[in-house]
Amino acid sequence: MSYPMQTKGNRALSFVSTLLLSILFFISKPSNAQSSSPKFACDVAKNPSLAGYGFCNTGLKAEARVTDLVGRLTLVEKIGFLVSKATGVSRLGIPDYNWWSEALHGVSDVGGGSSFTGLVPGATSFPQVILTAASFNVSLFQAIGKVVSTEARAMYNVGAAGLTFWSPNVNIFRDPRWGRGQETPGEDPTLVSKYAVAYVKGLQGTDGGDPNLLKVAACCKHYTAYDVDNWKGVSRYTFNSVVNQQDMDDTFQPPFKSCVVDGNVASVMCSYNQVNGKPTCADPDLLSGVIRRQWKLNGYIVSDCDSVEVMYANQHYTKTPEEAVAKSMLAGLDLNCDHFTGQHALGAVKAGLVNETDVDTAISNNFATLMRLGFFNGDPKKQPYGNLGPQDVCTAENQELAREAARQGIVLLKNSPGSLPFSPSAIKTLAVIGPNANVTDTMIGNYHGVPCKYTTPLQGLVETVSATYQMGCPNVACAEADIDSATSVAASADAVVLVMGTDLSIEREDHDRVDLFLPGKQQQLVTEVAKVAKGPVVLVIMSGGGLDVTFAKNDPKITSIMWVGFPGQAGGLAIADVIFGRHNPSGKLPMTWYPQLYVESLPMSNMNMRPDNSTGYPGRTYRFYTGETIYAFGDGISYTHFNHRLIKPPRLVFLSLAKSHPCRTSKCQSVDAIGPYCGKAIEVQLRVRNAGEREGTDTVFLFTTPPAVHRSPVKHLLAFEKVRLGKKEKAVVRFNVDVCKDLSVVDETGKRKIALGVHVLHIGSLKYSLIVRI
Repeated sequence: MSYPMQTKGNRALSFVSTLLLSILFFISKPSNAQSSSPKFACDVAKNPSLAGYGFCNTGLKAEARVTDLVGRLTLVEKIGFLVSKATGVSRLGIPDYNWWSEALHGVSDVGGGSSFTGLVPGATSFPQVILTAASFNVSLFQAIGKVVSTEARAMYNVGAAGLTFWSPNVNIFRDPRWGRGQETPGEDPTLVSKYAVAYVKGLQGTDGGDPNLLKVAACCKHYTAYDVDNWKGVSRYTFNSVVNQQDMDDTFQPPFKSCVVDGNVASVMCSYNQVNGKPTCADPDLLSGVIRRQWKLNGYIVSDCDSVEVMYANQHYTKTPEEAVAKSMLAGLDLNCDHFTGQHALGAVKAGLVNETDVDTAISNNFATLMRLGFFNGDPKKQPYGNLGPQDVCTAENQELAREAARQGIVLLKNSPGSLPFSPSAIKTLAVIGPNANVTDTMIGNYHGVPCKYTTPLQGLVETVSATYQMGCPNVACAEADIDSATSVAASADAVVLVMGTDLSIEREDHDRVDLFLPGKQQQLVTEVAKVAKGPVVLVIMSGGGLDVTFAKNDPKITSIMWVGFPGQAGGLAIADVIFGRHNPSGKLPMTWYPQLYVESLPMSNMNMRPDNSTGYPGRTYRFYTGETIYAFGDGISYTHFNHRLIKPPRLVFLSLAKSHPCRTSKCQSVDAIGPYCGKAIEVQLRVRNAGEREGTDTVFLFTTPPAVHRSPVKHLLAFEKVRLGKKEKAVVRFNVDVCKDLSVVDETGKRKIALGVHVLHIGSLKYSLIVRI
């Protein structure tokens, strides 16, 4: 069915949608179901005797408070604090606490630790992470985290949220079919690491910057080498991720290390899968060895939900439940999401598999985190952030940031002359077609909450021009397409916007894709509509992962292609802002878009990053794969164009070695990335000029192609900067290249080595050679 939608009418529609959404809040979740008071311990006002307990004494150091608390608990009480739904101890004034809240791209109601009812019916829903990452804007990553933590604290103060949020997801988007790739910042370890640190700091950062205090506690997940959910019978619950040491330290571990070392994250979540034959949640080398001892985690380690049970019941890694509990606890696990450890820990102690002191260690890490959050400091309304409340959720500023994040992430992939941006005065009739043109929930991806409101692509567009709408397909599966109706609408319009792609029925947790095509008859619909269109045709792709859209890239009748991820609650506004030129796109792809041929003979279960010419294995991501792509990592165009010029680039780096160094007497391909030259940096400067006729933002990348030693990446991202310029304006972008950090590669044993020889630096649109010698 088609119908005209005028600007005035759309405002009414938007108002009605918002009103209906608000009514549904109250119908589905009555306000009397929600407490207006937060949960906290040490409520001295209600129970003055609690003031005598050391753990309630804010004058003591946190370690002493934790020791005092643990010493007052019975073994059974202690076990109650090993699980996500922790059982309180009323005699000590400690309430129940649900550790499981989520905040992937806004406060979520997944997990039950946070909920939307009554006083707070919704929270700001930002774009799904993969689109925010496409902005390549570190300050934006942190700003979103700060807003999310403010809304979380505001909800906590009225009993609607917890304080521990199991976000972000910092796994590498290794395979384009992965259903959870949408949750990640993409395929590059540098980008994922920078996102992780910035978002964690936004979530956790207190106004005073005290690392011993937390606004909310973030959690980096899923540790580690986890990126297969459910593909052709391969399940995350039983998958053994076989990873060599080079790939582990070069690709999979860096984001987690950055989370802990640079972000000071309060938690790391171990994953379901095994790594090289051991469940990650029962591997003492990965947990106690790396996270605790090497990286010095200041916080707790939590399992993915049911992971401890999975290693017993699904993986058959242990013969008894008690052994599973013991192995995970001795490996360094502190908290079990769900109930399994709580059911079997007492039996494990009685059987002598673990000691009560092991339980003490685990719950001490958990309590220490709650101490940093102020959970044991009494009434939160008398503590920092105690003034926050419902008035601080879904503010106009927060919702505008959601719109801005979507704008900055949107990637323009194709734009023929005379296509975008549209002129509102020139477009009298606009045809809006596609199964994602008027969607709501699709825009917010997975691990979402209840948004403040929605603006669909259709609603966003008709705020500027009149439009006629046709779904074309009843849903994204598009088993049948109403091509006649769609082409009829398109043929009479001045311009066409097709909003196609996927949704959670196609890609999600526990559901990986099997191909890279647009689902069903979407391609046929797009092609037939483009054939009859008399004006520009814009293909808007809403998806979490990349798609093989070769047909559209090569079709001259499809004049523009735009990827919008899952753009969040304000996605429709952002899409319209880009289409009508109110925002000049600057997003870049954070992942490679491969042709279907790439995945046809490539098992998701093969974790090797590097190619193997002897078997024809192509390698993974832009760092190692050199074959054909539909669009490459970092692709994205603007309505203006930028000129780049290097400013006196350094050409030589000399490493001073001790006289006794073996490389002084024998030829070496590389030297250890330790020594007096570490800390040394060179500056690379690039002059950027906006050569176009409109303001724009340039995303400037610094890549390196190191010498071909130790099976090094063919290209690797070192840094990136955003620079906003008016028409004809110039600016200088400066990058500091750290010799040991940036000019090193990971060798076959996992050690960092500075590669000797010619490093090709790709800076902006230019490249030049930098020689490293001894």
